Amino acid sequence: MNTLGRRAGVELLRHPSTAWTVKQITLMSKRRLSVSSILTPPLVFTGLLVSLWTYKCLIMVIFQNKIIYMPSVPPFSRSERIEDYANQCGGITWKEDRIMAADGVEIALAVASVDGIKEEMRKEAAHVAIVYFQGNGGALPPRLPSLSLVLKALQRENSPSKRYTLVAVSYRGYWTSRGHPSEHGIGLDAAAAIRYARRELHRPNEQPIRVVLWGQSIGAGVATSAAAALSTSVQEKDGGSPVSGLLLETPFVSVRAMLMAIYPQKWLPYRYLGPFLRNHWDSRVALRALANPRTWWPKTLILQAANDELVPSSQGLELEETSQELGLDVKRIVVSNALHNEVAVKSQGRRAIVDFLNGFS
Repeated sequence: MNTLGRRAGVELLRHPSTAWTVKQITLMSKRRLSVSSILTPPLVFTGLLVSLWTYKCLIMVIFQNKIIYMPSVPPFSRSERIEDYANQCGGITWKEDRIMAADGVEIALAVASVDGIKEEMRKEAAHVAIVYFQGNGGALPPRLPSLSLVLKALQRENSPSKRYTLVAVSYRGYWTSRGHPSEHGIGLDAAAAIRYARRELHRPNEQPIRVVLWGQSIGAGVATSAAAALSTSVQEKDGGSPVSGLLLETPFVSVRAMLMAIYPQKWLPYRYLGPFLRNHWDSRVALRALANPRTWWPKTLILQAANDELVPSSQGLELEETSQELGLDVKRIVVSNALHNEVAVKSQGRRAIVDFLNGFS
Protein backbone atom coordinates (compact mmCIF):
# COMPACT_ATOMS: atom_id res chain seq x y z
CA MET A 1 0.00 0.00 0.00
CA ASN A 2 1.44 3.42 -0.93
CA THR A 3 1.87 6.32 1.44
CA LEU A 4 -1.36 8.10 0.32
CA GLY A 5 -3.46 4.97 0.86
CA ARG A 6 -1.99 4.44 4.32
CA ARG A 7 -2.76 8.05 5.26
CA ALA A 8 -6.38 7.69 4.08
CA GLY A 9 -6.74 4.47 6.09
CA VAL A 10 -5.33 6.11 9.19
CA GLU A 11 -7.66 9.10 8.70
CA LEU A 12 -10.71 6.82 8.45
CA LEU A 13 -9.67 5.00 11.61
CA ARG A 14 -9.25 8.28 13.45
CA HIS A 15 -12.63 9.60 12.19
CA PRO A 16 -15.09 6.68 11.85
CA SER A 17 -18.00 9.13 11.28
CA THR A 18 -16.40 10.19 8.03
CA ALA A 19 -16.38 6.56 6.87
CA TRP A 20 -20.08 6.23 7.77
CA THR A 21 -20.88 9.38 5.79
CA VAL A 22 -19.18 7.98 2.71
CA LYS A 23 -21.18 4.78 3.01
CA GLN A 24 -24.41 6.77 3.32
CA ILE A 25 -23.62 8.79 0.21
CA THR A 26 -22.85 5.63 -1.72
CA LEU A 27 -26.11 3.95 -0.63
CA MET A 28 -28.18 7.06 -1.45
CA SER A 29 -26.60 7.30 -4.88
CA LYS A 30 -27.48 3.66 -5.56
CA ARG A 31 -31.07 4.21 -4.37
CA ARG A 32 -31.44 7.26 -6.62
CA LEU A 33 -30.18 5.31 -9.59
CA SER A 34 -32.58 2.49 -8.74
CA VAL A 35 -35.61 4.86 -8.44
CA SER A 36 -34.66 6.62 -11.70
CA SER A 37 -34.40 3.33 -13.56
CA ILE A 38 -37.87 2.33 -12.29
CA LEU A 39 -39.62 5.64 -13.09
CA THR A 40 -38.05 6.32 -16.49
CA PRO A 41 -40.06 3.76 -18.59
CA PRO A 42 -43.54 4.84 -17.36
CA LEU A 43 -42.61 8.51 -17.66
CA VAL A 44 -41.39 8.02 -21.23
CA PHE A 45 -44.52 5.99 -22.08
CA THR A 46 -46.81 8.63 -20.57
CA GLY A 47 -44.99 11.38 -22.43
CA LEU A 48 -45.28 9.54 -25.73
CA LEU A 49 -48.99 8.85 -25.10
CA VAL A 50 -49.74 12.49 -24.27
CA SER A 51 -47.78 13.61 -27.33
CA LEU A 52 -49.70 11.20 -29.54
CA TRP A 53 -53.06 12.34 -28.11
CA THR A 54 -52.10 16.00 -28.56
CA TYR A 55 -50.97 15.34 -32.13
CA LYS A 56 -54.17 13.50 -33.03
CA CYS A 57 -56.33 16.19 -31.40
CA LEU A 58 -54.56 18.88 -33.43
CA ILE A 59 -55.00 16.85 -36.62
CA MET A 60 -58.71 16.32 -35.89
CA VAL A 61 -59.25 20.04 -35.28
CA ILE A 62 -57.15 21.39 -38.17
CA PHE A 63 -58.32 18.86 -40.77
CA GLN A 64 -61.90 18.36 -39.56
CA ASN A 65 -63.34 19.25 -42.96
CA LYS A 66 -61.27 16.49 -44.54
CA ILE A 67 -62.43 14.03 -41.88
CA ILE A 68 -66.13 14.92 -41.95
CA TYR A 69 -66.58 15.38 -45.70
CA MET A 70 -65.35 12.53 -47.90
CA PRO A 71 -66.26 13.28 -51.54
CA SER A 72 -63.56 10.94 -52.88
CA VAL A 73 -64.50 7.89 -50.81
CA PRO A 74 -64.64 5.36 -52.39
CA PRO A 75 -61.90 6.24 -54.90
CA PHE A 76 -62.94 7.76 -58.25
CA SER A 77 -66.30 8.89 -56.82
CA ARG A 78 -65.93 12.29 -58.44
CA SER A 79 -65.68 10.70 -61.88
CA GLU A 80 -68.96 8.76 -61.57
CA ARG A 81 -71.53 9.32 -64.34
CA ILE A 82 -75.33 9.15 -64.33
CA GLU A 83 -75.21 7.07 -67.51
CA ASP A 84 -73.32 4.29 -65.73
CA TYR A 85 -76.34 3.66 -63.48
CA ALA A 86 -79.15 4.23 -66.00
CA ASN A 87 -79.89 0.50 -66.36
CA GLN A 88 -80.38 0.19 -62.60
CA CYS A 89 -82.92 3.05 -62.35
CA GLY A 90 -85.93 1.09 -63.63
CA GLY A 91 -86.88 3.50 -66.39
CA ILE A 92 -86.53 6.67 -64.31
CA THR A 93 -84.65 9.25 -66.37
CA TRP A 94 -82.16 11.41 -64.51
CA LYS A 95 -80.50 14.52 -65.84
CA GLU A 96 -77.68 16.63 -64.49
CA ASP A 97 -78.45 20.29 -63.93
CA ARG A 98 -76.27 23.05 -62.54
CA ILE A 99 -77.05 25.99 -60.29
CA MET A 100 -75.08 28.79 -58.67
CA ALA A 101 -74.86 29.21 -54.90
CA ALA A 102 -75.00 32.70 -53.38
CA ASP A 103 -71.20 32.89 -53.20
CA GLY A 104 -70.78 32.02 -56.88
CA VAL A 105 -69.84 28.34 -56.48
CA GLU A 106 -71.32 26.09 -59.19
CA ILE A 107 -73.28 23.14 -57.81
CA ALA A 108 -74.42 19.97 -59.60
CA LEU A 109 -77.90 18.49 -59.25
CA ALA A 110 -79.42 15.20 -60.38
CA VAL A 111 -83.08 15.73 -61.28
CA ALA A 112 -85.89 13.31 -62.20
CA SER A 113 -89.71 13.64 -62.39
CA VAL A 114 -92.67 11.27 -62.46
CA ASP A 115 -96.33 12.06 -63.11
CA GLY A 116 -99.44 10.78 -64.79
CA ILE A 117 -100.95 14.18 -65.36
CA LYS A 118 -102.94 14.87 -68.49
CA GLU A 119 -102.08 18.13 -70.18
CA GLU A 120 -105.55 19.60 -69.66
CA MET A 121 -105.25 18.98 -65.89
CA ARG A 122 -101.86 20.60 -65.32
CA LYS A 123 -103.28 23.84 -63.97
CA GLU A 124 -105.01 22.01 -61.12
CA ALA A 125 -102.23 19.45 -60.56
CA ALA A 126 -100.19 19.41 -57.36
CA HIS A 127 -96.40 19.45 -57.72
CA VAL A 128 -94.26 18.05 -54.91
CA ALA A 129 -90.52 18.79 -55.15
CA ILE A 130 -88.28 16.59 -53.00
CA VAL A 131 -84.86 18.11 -52.33
CA TYR A 132 -82.48 15.31 -51.34
CA PHE A 133 -79.33 15.88 -49.27
CA GLN A 134 -76.90 12.95 -49.29
CA GLY A 135 -74.62 11.56 -46.60
CA ASN A 136 -71.01 12.65 -46.14
CA GLY A 137 -69.30 10.17 -48.49
CA GLY A 138 -69.29 9.44 -52.21
CA ALA A 139 -71.16 10.89 -55.18
CA LEU A 140 -74.80 11.06 -56.27
CA PRO A 141 -74.88 8.57 -59.20
CA PRO A 142 -74.54 5.38 -57.06
CA ARG A 143 -77.50 6.62 -54.99
CA LEU A 144 -79.80 7.09 -57.97
CA PRO A 145 -80.99 3.43 -58.22
CA SER A 146 -82.34 3.50 -54.63
CA LEU A 147 -83.89 6.94 -55.15
CA SER A 148 -85.43 5.61 -58.36
CA LEU A 149 -87.17 2.87 -56.37
CA VAL A 150 -88.98 5.57 -54.40
CA LEU A 151 -89.94 7.47 -57.55
CA LYS A 152 -91.17 4.25 -59.20
CA ALA A 153 -93.37 3.53 -56.19
CA LEU A 154 -94.72 7.08 -56.29
CA GLN A 155 -95.38 6.68 -60.01
CA ARG A 156 -97.33 3.46 -59.48
CA GLU A 157 -99.50 5.03 -56.79
CA ASN A 158 -99.63 8.46 -58.36
CA SER A 159 -102.99 10.15 -58.75
CA PRO A 160 -103.67 11.73 -62.15
CA SER A 161 -103.41 15.16 -60.55
CA LYS A 162 -100.00 14.98 -58.85
CA ARG A 163 -96.42 15.33 -60.03
CA TYR A 164 -93.21 14.52 -58.16
CA THR A 165 -89.75 15.90 -58.89
CA LEU A 166 -86.70 14.73 -56.98
CA VAL A 167 -83.76 17.14 -56.86
CA ALA A 168 -80.64 15.45 -55.50
CA VAL A 169 -77.99 17.94 -54.37
CA SER A 170 -74.28 17.37 -54.83
CA TYR A 171 -72.54 19.48 -52.19
CA ARG A 172 -69.66 21.70 -53.19
CA GLY A 173 -66.52 19.64 -53.65
CA TYR A 174 -68.59 16.50 -54.34
CA TRP A 175 -69.08 14.76 -57.70
CA THR A 176 -68.90 17.48 -60.41
CA SER A 177 -69.62 20.43 -58.11
CA ARG A 178 -66.96 23.09 -57.68
CA GLY A 179 -65.48 24.40 -54.46
CA HIS A 180 -64.63 22.77 -51.13
CA PRO A 181 -67.11 21.47 -48.54
CA SER A 182 -67.79 23.27 -45.27
CA GLU A 183 -70.88 23.80 -43.12
CA HIS A 184 -71.30 27.40 -44.26
CA GLY A 185 -70.77 26.53 -47.93
CA ILE A 186 -73.13 23.54 -47.91
CA GLY A 187 -75.73 25.75 -46.25
CA LEU A 188 -75.50 28.05 -49.27
CA ASP A 189 -75.81 25.02 -51.59
CA ALA A 190 -78.97 23.90 -49.79
CA ALA A 191 -80.53 27.37 -50.04
CA ALA A 192 -79.76 27.49 -53.78
CA ALA A 193 -81.31 24.03 -54.32
CA ILE A 194 -84.51 25.01 -52.47
CA ARG A 195 -84.68 28.17 -54.57
CA TYR A 196 -84.28 26.04 -57.70
CA ALA A 197 -87.06 23.69 -56.58
CA ARG A 198 -89.50 26.50 -55.81
CA ARG A 199 -88.80 28.72 -58.81
CA GLU A 200 -87.08 26.92 -61.66
CA LEU A 201 -89.37 23.88 -61.52
CA HIS A 202 -92.53 25.96 -61.34
CA ARG A 203 -94.46 26.30 -64.57
CA PRO A 204 -96.75 29.24 -65.41
CA ASN A 205 -100.36 28.84 -64.28
CA GLU A 206 -99.54 25.78 -62.14
CA GLN A 207 -100.26 25.36 -58.47
CA PRO A 208 -97.48 26.37 -56.01
CA ILE A 209 -94.82 23.71 -55.53
CA ARG A 210 -94.78 21.87 -52.19
CA VAL A 211 -91.16 21.42 -51.09
CA VAL A 212 -90.07 18.46 -48.96
CA LEU A 213 -86.50 18.26 -47.67
CA TRP A 214 -85.08 14.72 -47.45
CA GLY A 215 -81.74 14.34 -45.69
CA GLN A 216 -79.78 11.16 -45.07
CA SER A 217 -77.24 10.95 -42.22
CA ILE A 218 -75.34 14.27 -42.22
CA GLY A 219 -77.84 15.36 -44.89
CA ALA A 220 -80.53 15.33 -42.18
CA GLY A 221 -78.54 18.07 -40.45
CA VAL A 222 -78.36 19.95 -43.76
CA ALA A 223 -82.14 19.61 -44.17
CA THR A 224 -83.04 20.83 -40.66
CA SER A 225 -80.53 23.69 -40.85
CA ALA A 226 -81.85 24.77 -44.26
CA ALA A 227 -85.42 24.71 -42.95
CA ALA A 228 -84.39 26.70 -39.88
CA ALA A 229 -82.69 29.29 -42.10
CA LEU A 230 -86.05 29.79 -43.80
CA SER A 231 -88.05 29.85 -40.57
CA THR A 232 -87.94 33.65 -40.27
CA SER A 233 -89.15 34.10 -43.84
CA VAL A 234 -92.63 35.47 -44.26
CA GLN A 235 -95.25 33.64 -46.25
CA GLU A 236 -94.42 34.14 -49.91
CA LYS A 237 -96.74 35.86 -52.35
CA ASP A 238 -98.09 32.57 -53.67
CA GLY A 239 -99.33 31.75 -50.17
CA GLY A 240 -97.16 28.65 -49.74
CA SER A 241 -94.77 27.90 -46.89
CA PRO A 242 -91.05 27.65 -47.78
CA VAL A 243 -90.86 23.97 -46.74
CA SER A 244 -93.82 21.62 -46.29
CA GLY A 245 -92.05 18.55 -44.91
CA LEU A 246 -88.84 17.17 -43.41
CA LEU A 247 -87.80 13.58 -44.02
CA LEU A 248 -84.86 12.74 -41.75
CA GLU A 249 -83.25 9.40 -42.62
CA THR A 250 -80.80 7.96 -40.05
CA PRO A 251 -80.23 11.41 -38.48
CA PHE A 252 -77.90 12.28 -35.64
CA VAL A 253 -78.35 15.10 -33.14
CA SER A 254 -75.13 16.98 -33.98
CA VAL A 255 -71.49 16.46 -34.94
CA ARG A 256 -70.57 16.98 -31.29
CA ALA A 257 -73.04 14.29 -30.19
CA MET A 258 -71.52 11.90 -32.74
CA LEU A 259 -68.02 12.73 -31.49
CA MET A 260 -69.07 11.66 -27.99
CA ALA A 261 -70.79 8.56 -29.38
CA ILE A 262 -67.68 7.49 -31.29
CA TYR A 263 -65.44 8.12 -28.26
CA PRO A 264 -67.59 7.19 -25.22
CA GLN A 265 -64.59 6.68 -22.91
CA LYS A 266 -64.31 9.71 -20.63
CA TRP A 267 -60.54 9.36 -20.37
CA LEU A 268 -60.10 9.92 -24.12
CA PRO A 269 -59.47 13.59 -25.00
CA TYR A 270 -61.18 13.49 -28.43
CA ARG A 271 -64.70 13.67 -26.96
CA TYR A 272 -63.82 17.06 -25.46
CA LEU A 273 -62.99 18.72 -28.79
CA GLY A 274 -66.51 20.14 -29.15
CA PRO A 275 -65.48 23.78 -28.52
CA PHE A 276 -63.03 23.54 -31.43
CA LEU A 277 -65.56 22.29 -34.00
CA ARG A 278 -66.19 24.44 -37.09
CA ASN A 279 -68.90 22.07 -38.32
CA HIS A 280 -71.89 21.49 -36.05
CA TRP A 281 -74.96 20.37 -38.05
CA ASP A 282 -76.98 20.58 -34.86
CA SER A 283 -80.50 19.37 -35.71
CA ARG A 284 -81.77 19.96 -32.19
CA VAL A 285 -80.83 23.65 -32.37
CA ALA A 286 -82.31 23.84 -35.90
CA LEU A 287 -85.62 22.34 -34.76
CA ARG A 288 -85.85 24.87 -31.95
CA ALA A 289 -85.22 27.69 -34.42
CA LEU A 290 -87.85 26.18 -36.67
CA ALA A 291 -90.44 26.29 -33.91
CA ASN A 292 -89.74 29.90 -32.94
CA PRO A 293 -91.10 32.04 -34.50
CA ARG A 294 -93.78 29.56 -35.49
CA THR A 295 -94.98 30.86 -38.86
CA TRP A 296 -95.25 27.44 -40.51
CA TRP A 297 -95.00 23.83 -39.38
CA PRO A 298 -93.26 21.32 -41.64
CA LYS A 299 -94.52 17.78 -41.18
CA THR A 300 -91.58 15.63 -40.03
CA LEU A 301 -90.72 11.94 -40.42
CA ILE A 302 -87.70 10.41 -38.67
CA LEU A 303 -86.50 7.10 -40.10
CA GLN A 304 -84.03 5.04 -38.08
CA ALA A 305 -82.16 1.88 -39.04
CA ALA A 306 -82.68 -0.87 -36.47
CA ASN A 307 -79.13 -2.17 -37.01
CA ASP A 308 -77.46 1.18 -37.57
CA GLU A 309 -73.74 0.60 -37.20
CA LEU A 310 -72.86 4.31 -37.06
CA VAL A 311 -75.55 6.36 -35.31
CA PRO A 312 -76.84 5.29 -31.86
CA SER A 313 -80.61 4.78 -31.72
CA SER A 314 -80.85 7.25 -28.86
CA GLN A 315 -80.11 10.15 -31.20
CA GLY A 316 -83.21 9.68 -33.37
CA LEU A 317 -85.28 9.29 -30.21
CA GLU A 318 -83.82 12.50 -28.82
CA LEU A 319 -84.79 14.40 -31.99
CA GLU A 320 -88.32 13.01 -31.76
CA GLU A 321 -88.64 14.09 -28.12
CA THR A 322 -87.30 17.56 -28.95
CA SER A 323 -89.84 17.91 -31.78
CA GLN A 324 -92.68 16.81 -29.51
CA GLU A 325 -91.64 19.26 -26.80
CA LEU A 326 -91.71 22.04 -29.41
CA GLY A 327 -95.14 20.99 -30.64
CA LEU A 328 -93.95 19.99 -34.09
CA ASP A 329 -95.81 17.37 -36.13
CA VAL A 330 -93.38 14.42 -35.97
CA LYS A 331 -93.43 10.66 -36.46
CA ARG A 332 -90.55 8.21 -35.93
CA ILE A 333 -90.25 4.78 -37.57
CA VAL A 334 -87.53 2.20 -36.96
CA VAL A 335 -86.82 0.12 -40.08
CA SER A 336 -86.17 -3.53 -39.18
CA ASN A 337 -82.93 -5.27 -40.20
CA ALA A 338 -81.59 -2.11 -41.87
CA LEU A 339 -78.04 -0.82 -41.66
CA HIS A 340 -77.17 2.89 -41.82
CA ASN A 341 -77.41 3.15 -45.61
CA GLU A 342 -80.19 0.60 -46.19
CA VAL A 343 -83.35 2.38 -45.01
CA ALA A 344 -84.56 3.43 -48.47
CA VAL A 345 -83.68 0.01 -49.92
CA LYS A 346 -85.69 -2.01 -47.38
CA SER A 347 -89.35 -2.40 -48.29
CA GLN A 348 -90.50 -1.10 -44.87
CA GLY A 349 -88.39 2.03 -45.19
CA ARG A 350 -89.40 2.65 -48.79
CA ARG A 351 -93.07 2.19 -47.87
CA ALA A 352 -92.74 4.75 -45.07
CA ILE A 353 -91.05 7.25 -47.42
CA VAL A 354 -93.70 6.82 -50.14
CA ASP A 355 -96.59 7.14 -47.66
CA PHE A 356 -95.04 10.29 -46.22
CA LEU A 357 -94.55 11.90 -49.65
CA ASN A 358 -98.04 10.90 -50.75
CA GLY A 359 -99.41 12.97 -47.90
CA PHE A 360 -98.57 16.26 -49.65
CA SER A 361 -100.97 17.68 -52.19
